[in-house]
Amino acid sequence: MGDGIIVRTFKDKCVLVTGAGRGIGKRLAIGFARAGARVGLLARSRAELDLTHMEIEHAGGAALRIRADVTDYDQVCAAVDRMRVHFGGVHVLVAAAAIQGPIGPLAECAPKAWVEAIETNLIGVMHACRAVLPQMIERRSGKIIVLSDEGCAAPRRNFSAYASAKAGVARLVETLAEEVRDHNIQVNCMAPGATYTHMTDQILSAGDRAGWKAKEEALELRFSGGTPAEKQIELALFLASERSNHISGRLIHVNDDWQRLEHSSIHPELYTLRRVRTGTF
Repeated sequence: MGDGIIVRTFKDKCVLVTGAGRGIGKRLAIGFARAGARVGLLARSRAELDLTHMEIEHAGGAALRIRADVTDYDQVCAAVDRMRVHFGGVHVLVAAAAIQGPIGPLAECAPKAWVEAIETNLIGVMHACRAVLPQMIERRSGKIIVLSDEGCAAPRRNFSAYASAKAGVARLVETLAEEVRDHNIQVNCMAPGATYTHMTDQILSAGDRAGWKAKEEALELRFSGGTPAEKQIELALFLASERSNHISGRLIHVNDDWQRLEHSSIHPELYTLRRVRTGTF
């Protein structure tokens, strides 16, 4: 898709991105702004918000800084109200806010840190969805994109809090998609692929607590950078556009052959968090 077509598609759209101060959330916020959308930047760090905002405005985009914590529902609702006042509402929600949580065997993890990871990575997503849904239902249109991770598809040793939250997010998306289907709202999970972020450095700092496999993968990411930003942005723009109106309740990885989904139907069991039955229970 050419840049001109993308801009025409998103020039009247308002996109709220949680976790927009750094990492993949920042990448996607900049990508949507470049595509012509008016972007609400939600994060806890004022300094990181200022930097993302500056990069977008210097490139000619439109953005609004919103300092808020996704674990506080009232703060998230206030952020959505600010979007309505400044930009006219939220057409697209990108829920990217996440923390790593404790690294290491569960038997050695601090329970409080474990709970904090669930509150940010799962409850925070629920707060953001709950805050934007009333206006989307009233408008009878909306897109919700939630970032997921490999932890929802397979066990992730030494990262139990993060993996559990991401699995919960995938099932939340599947369930919510069914609830709002008749309101013309599409809800999907996007797995952005391995990417070098501050979480990579946290894994390296954890050393042996992370496990040898996680350390090796983190070292490789530090040198390679991981999945290119453009590849992630391209999938996010697709899921936020009308071209994906027939896709909802799915978990789509950036490396999937997702382009073919635009013109084809999807088998009910594909791209879902599901249990494969191998016998009689």
